[in-house]
Amino acid sequence: MSEYHVPVLLNECIEGLDLKEGGIYVDVTFGGGGHSREILKKLVGGKLVGFDQDIDAKANVPDDDRFIFVNHNFKYIENFLQYYGLEKVDGILADLGVSSHEFDVAERGFSFRFDGKLDMRMNQSAQISAAEIVNDYSEEDLSRLFWRYGEVKNARKLARIIVTEREDTPIETIQQFKDMIAPCTPKHIEHKYLAKVFQALRIEVNQEMEVLEALMNASEKVLKPGGRLVVITYHSLEDRIVKNMIKEGKTEGKAEKDFYGKILTPFKAINRKVILPTTEEQERNPRSRSAKLRIAERVEN
Repeated sequence: MSEYHVPVLLNECIEGLDLKEGGIYVDVTFGGGGHSREILKKLVGGKLVGFDQDIDAKANVPDDDRFIFVNHNFKYIENFLQYYGLEKVDGILADLGVSSHEFDVAERGFSFRFDGKLDMRMNQSAQISAAEIVNDYSEEDLSRLFWRYGEVKNARKLARIIVTEREDTPIETIQQFKDMIAPCTPKHIEHKYLAKVFQALRIEVNQEMEVLEALMNASEKVLKPGGRLVVITYHSLEDRIVKNMIKEGKTEGKAEKDFYGKILTPFKAINRKVILPTTEEQERNPRSRSAKLRIAERVEN
């Protein structure tokens, strides 16, 4: 498990869930199972449902009859909770980072540190990979996604180069893609630039923002009053959606107000400021450096 993925902000997440005896909890990003194992260790009775669309995660399922593994995207949380007769739950945990396993396996195509197929699918049976996007999207659509999801400053130039170069040779591998976009990759910040480009492609491939919005909206329906929502984000796009849901009751941030001007939100923030990894954790696990933890409690309607 530790080689698959080191759980981020582990103790803070468990504390944030405020585990209740006999409670029902959901880890929507099971991955290496680090958070789930800690929940099961502390949970008395109850049930834990773990979601992960990556088939590789099945190897990490704990031998515990309280645990239910769902090998599907967490956007289907309502459907599967109903299927298992667990329509209301006491807590939802989401660690939205890509697992170390996915980053470190070259064939998965998530990291520009290796060569391999330009893939990036968390669900390996999904039809659209990063290669399809860079080969088939229009110049306008490529420019849009690089700016929106990666905040790539020269997104238009990048899209133009991709569209021009792919006319001669289809883009299939990571190294081929990197070589192709080299003319617009700033040499002094190459690593940072490629990280933004690859992030944008990954988000588009896996429809991450739409899936997160679906989870936030579903959490309002499936959490019991007093239930906890515990979410770790890794970039501003994710964090904005989570923050909006907690503060405004809407993922897009357009709050509804009652007659007296009070914001109608189904959540109460437990931590007023985001919780960040300690310096010690960041040194021990560099991939935790950009993590932000928000905790909220479902309130009565």
